[in-house]
Amino acid sequence: MSVTTKVVGCLRSNVLTILNITGVFSGVVLALVLRASREEKWTQREIIYVGFVGDLFLRMLKCLILPLIISSMISAVGSLDLSVSGRIGTRAIVYYMTTTVSAVILGIILVLIIHPGEGSDKGIVRGGSIRHVTTADMLMDLIRNLFPPNLVQACTAQYKTVLTPPADYLESLANMNNSNGTDAGNMTAGKPKNLYDWKMSSDYEDATNILGLVVFSTVLGITLGRMGAKGKPLLNFFVSMSEAVMMITGWVVWLSPVGVMFLVASKMLEMESWEVMLGQLGMYFFTVMIGLFIHGFVVLQLIYFIVTRKLPFRYVGNLSEALATAFATSSSSATLPVALKCLEEKNLVDPRVTRFVMPIGATINMDGTALYEAVAAIFISQVRGIHLTMGNVVAVSITATAASIGAAGIPQAGIVTMVMVLDTLGLPAEDVSLIIAVDWFLDRFRTFTNVLGDSLGAGIVHHLSRQELDEMPAQPTGAKELDIELDGPIGGADLEKGESSNGGPSSRNNPNVTSAAVEVEWQSTSM
Repeated sequence: MSVTTKVVGCLRSNVLTILNITGVFSGVVLALVLRASREEKWTQREIIYVGFVGDLFLRMLKCLILPLIISSMISAVGSLDLSVSGRIGTRAIVYYMTTTVSAVILGIILVLIIHPGEGSDKGIVRGGSIRHVTTADMLMDLIRNLFPPNLVQACTAQYKTVLTPPADYLESLANMNNSNGTDAGNMTAGKPKNLYDWKMSSDYEDATNILGLVVFSTVLGITLGRMGAKGKPLLNFFVSMSEAVMMITGWVVWLSPVGVMFLVASKMLEMESWEVMLGQLGMYFFTVMIGLFIHGFVVLQLIYFIVTRKLPFRYVGNLSEALATAFATSSSSATLPVALKCLEEKNLVDPRVTRFVMPIGATINMDGTALYEAVAAIFISQVRGIHLTMGNVVAVSITATAASIGAAGIPQAGIVTMVMVLDTLGLPAEDVSLIIAVDWFLDRFRTFTNVLGDSLGAGIVHHLSRQELDEMPAQPTGAKELDIELDGPIGGADLEKGESSNGGPSSRNNPNVTSAAVEVEWQSTSM
C-alpha cells in the first residue's frame, strides 16, 4: 500500500474529526474578524443572529438526550445479567469517585501553592444573580430528585428548595449597599446563620431531571431482565429505540463543524474584554486551567494506562468529535449522543457498557466541575483574607465532591452548586459574582474534562468487564432458549437477522455460519 493511499484512507476515516477541529478554530477567527470590523460593541440581537446556526445544532443535540438516555439505560441494563450489571455499575462508581476525589485534591494543592487570591477584590467586576441555599438543602434536593413523583414532569423540571429572606435582612442589605464601607467580615459571619432562619418553600426549575430518569430507567431495565420472556417485547422496543436514536445522531453530527463554528463565534463576541480574563482574574483563570490540563491529560490517562496496559493516545484521538462538541456546547448531556457514537464506532467499546455507564457518568461524574469548585472556594477565601484551617480544607474537598455530583450537565451549572461550597466555609453566596466574569470560558474546559473522564471511564470499565461480557448469552436471561440447526427457514417462521438485542455480533455477515437459529420459548404454563 502506497503512502498516498494510506494518507487518503486516514483522511477519509477522520474527515469529521478534522472538520470539527477546523470548526473550533474557524469560530475563533470569525469572532476576532467580526470584533475587529468595527469599534462599537456588538449588540445582543446581532450576537443572536451570529449564533443562530449553532443554536439550531445545540437544539438538535438536546432533542436527542431524553430518548437516548432512557432507551440506552433500559436496553443496556435489561440485556445484562443482574450480577454482571451490578459489577459493571460498581466499577463505574469506583472509577467516578476516584477521579472526582483526585480532581478535588489536585485543585486544592494548586490553589494553596499558587495563591491566586492574594490581594483584595478591588477591581474585580461582579455580576450575575445568586441563589441562596444551604448545604443541607442542596443535598436533600439531590436525593429528592432521585425519586421524581411525576416522570413526565421530570422530563422538563427539577425540584429545588427556595429560601425567602426576612424583611429586616433586605433592609440591612440595602443600607450596606448605600454605604460604601461594607464590612465583609460581618457579612460572612451573619449570613449563614440567617439562612437557616429564612422561610423555606419549594419550586421546580426548568431543567431535565436526568438523575431521576436514570434511576427509573435502571430499575425498569432490571425489572425487564428479571421478567424474562414476558418482558422481552418491551425490552426489544427500547433496544430498537436506542438504535434509532443513534442513527439519528449519526446524521446530526455531520452538522457539528458548522454548528461548533457559530457557537464558538457567538460566545467570543459576548465576551466583554480579554483584559478581565488575563488581568484581574488572570491568576485564578490559569490556576484552574493548569489543574484541568494536569487532571485531563496526565491523571486520567495515567489511570487508563495502568488499568488497561494500553497507551491512551489513539483512544483519546478517536474522541475528538465528542471533545470538540463538549467545548462548543459546554454541556455534558448535549455531548452524550456524540460521545456514544465515538466510543462504539471508533473505539469499539461494547454498547452494553457505553449505554449503561455513559448516561450515569454524564449525570454524576463531573471531574472538571469538582476541581473548579474547590479552587474557586479557596480563591474567594483568599481574596477575603480568611485563613483556612485543615478542617476547612477537608470540608471543601468533601463538599466540592458532593456538589459536582449534584451539578446538572448543563452550561454553568457549577455556579449554582458553588454556593453550597461557599456555605461550608461561611462565605456569602454573593461572592460567587467575583468569578462569573470568566466562568463562561472556564465552563467549556470543565465540560471538555468531564466528557474526557466519562469516555476514558467507559473504556476502563469495558476492559475490566470483557470476560463477563464474553460469557453473556446472546439474549437477556429469563427465557429458555433452544437452538436448532436447519438448512433453511421452516414453515413461515421469522428468522432473526442482524444484531442481537444486547448489541452482540450478528451471524448475517459471518461466512462460518451456515445454519439459522430459531428461538423456541417454552412457557411454564404450556408445559
